[in-house]
Amino acid sequence: MGIIGWIVLGLLAGAIAKAIMPGTQGGGWLATLLLGVVGALLGGFIGSAIFGIGLDTFWSFQTWIVAILGSLLVLAIWGFVTKNHRA
Repeated sequence: MGIIGWIVLGLLAGAIAKAIMPGTQGGGWLATLLLGVVGALLGGFIGSAIFGIGLDTFWSFQTWIVAILGSLLVLAIWGFVTKNHRA
């Protein structure tokens, strides 16, 4: 899968992760989608390192699960980081 596929997958995974974990993470939808791209790449890296599951094919169920879990992880971390900086 090319870089465009990763970006599209990350954007969609970020939107799904935001729907699963609604809350008051700072930055709004744009930041959430960008964090989704980062989370999908992180999930692919962790998945390939630990389980041998990466972001190889766009239409693979395993690819989507790994990308969504990575996005959830990054959104949770972002929520903890921005939680202390709000007024």
